[in-house]
Amino acid sequence: MSFIDEIKQRAKKDLKTIILPEAEDKRVLEATNKIMKEGFANVILVGNKDAIQNKAKEYNIDIMDVQIVDPMQDKEYENYVNKLYELRKEKGMTLEEATKLMKDSVFYGMMMVKLNRADGLVSGAAHSTADTLRPALQILKTAPDTKLVSAFFLMIVPNCEYGENGVFVFSDCGLNEYPNSRSLAEIAISSANSFKQLVGKEPKVAMLSYSTYGSATSEETNKVIEATKIAKEKMPNLKLDGELQLDAAIIPEIAKSKAPTSKVAGYANTLIFPNLDAGNIGYKLVQRLAKAEAYGPLCQGIAKPVNDLSRGCSSDDIVGVVAITAVQAQKQ
Repeated sequence: MSFIDEIKQRAKKDLKTIILPEAEDKRVLEATNKIMKEGFANVILVGNKDAIQNKAKEYNIDIMDVQIVDPMQDKEYENYVNKLYELRKEKGMTLEEATKLMKDSVFYGMMMVKLNRADGLVSGAAHSTADTLRPALQILKTAPDTKLVSAFFLMIVPNCEYGENGVFVFSDCGLNEYPNSRSLAEIAISSANSFKQLVGKEPKVAMLSYSTYGSATSEETNKVIEATKIAKEKMPNLKLDGELQLDAAIIPEIAKSKAPTSKVAGYANTLIFPNLDAGNIGYKLVQRLAKAEAYGPLCQGIAKPVNDLSRGCSSDDIVGVVAITAVQAQKQ
């Protein structure tokens, strides 16, 4: 059984309801059809009901048994407008602005999750990351005891003996452009928790750099060293080490020569990149050259499960992210 099939089986044990607010996109409609056939989550499509049904008919996709919520026809619309206004009025939002925003399917879907009408939301096939996360942060806000929202990819590398039999978390690959040492430490801790939650194995966290144990010295390597120190102070029982070059982090033979005293080097399954450039390039290299499955950007640090999609995603990618979101929702 593949990793994502295992996730689907876990999702089936406690069905959750996931909102897809980009319901006129062909890939989203195809994914909805697949999800309903496989039965690992309930789906609510949010948007103009006539337009969604016409698109499904045009693409010959069966969504007959799927619930569609049209904000302009929904009895909760006025209530949601007032709720958004109350949440944001101290930030300067007017009632008119709230009325306009609640016509947006992503904002409306977030409010449905906020008020427990659904358990999570997946967007990004047709929206930027900012357009997905802005309403999430405005409406759902951050999780308790969380100082930073970050984004990771769950990477499934075929025929790979490294990591957790080819399963890795890569972070942050989608949100924080140039995290400082404290932010990098927060990302590492959140990513370890995400690995444990989704993979069910002990996270082994490598703080990546172009240097291993002082083989080079610069402002960037010092940032990673300091982040490692902060993370270890916050989570002393977490298996975490750095700074480590990628090969030293995942290949035992190289770890023996570059970092022989490390308990993480050679066996890392959670890779923390020093900045967004490195993270984004890294996951796409592995996805394209190693033909890895890349699920994300998955979000960590939001009060309820919200996950982003790459705008280049396939319908199968959406199916996988919905399954992951459903499993995250089981932990709420």
